[in-house]
Amino acid sequence: MKKSVIIVAGGNGSRMGGGLPKQFLLLENYPVLMWTILNFIHYESMIEIVVVLPEPQINYWKELCRKYNFTHPHRIVAGGETRFQSVKSGVEALGITDLVAVHDGVRPLVSQLTIANCFSQAEASGAAIPVLPANETLRTGTMGQSQTVDRTRFYTVQTPQVFKVEIIKAAYTQIWEPTFTDDASVVEQAGYQIQMVLGNRDNIKITHPEDLLVASEYLKQKKGTF
Repeated sequence: MKKSVIIVAGGNGSRMGGGLPKQFLLLENYPVLMWTILNFIHYESMIEIVVVLPEPQINYWKELCRKYNFTHPHRIVAGGETRFQSVKSGVEALGITDLVAVHDGVRPLVSQLTIANCFSQAEASGAAIPVLPANETLRTGTMGQSQTVDRTRFYTVQTPQVFKVEIIKAAYTQIWEPTFTDDASVVEQAGYQIQMVLGNRDNIKITHPEDLLVASEYLKQKKGTF
């Protein structure tokens, strides 16, 4: 089956405490987004890659590709004001394909096993997401009144979230709703069932400065190469 990935990189860097968007920050001497793209190329060299960026960042990304001699084929698409709009733009830019992954541009450490398992499950069931069981005590309520909940019933959700192409295309014909926090919530609202697979613990999302340090250590342990 033909496979595609939409990599959504819409961060502006505000929570990193600097002006450079987090997808362009250096991780072991290369921008985060390049590591992210390479994970999918290493998984399958012929996979279709669509990178969604805010329009003002596209030229800067092209400059980075020249600077680092990053010549791996990918299509660049301008995103929208929300993640929903950005993914929709990516979906509309897809070529002929069967399975579509949507991945955060700032998750540069997703494992080959996680990618493979998500594609395999989506091929079988239509929609698959990687998750991890909650490993800390959880409470629900307010700061003034709360109660413990059974954490064995809760999972944290990662990307890539993978869908059959007809499912994700149908889902993104919907009108945006505030409950759309990820692609699975969009697909679920359209009436499709979501299957979960086990993700990898180091598939972290780089959001805060300390996340970059953690990612660097993970990468060193993996002896990641560019």
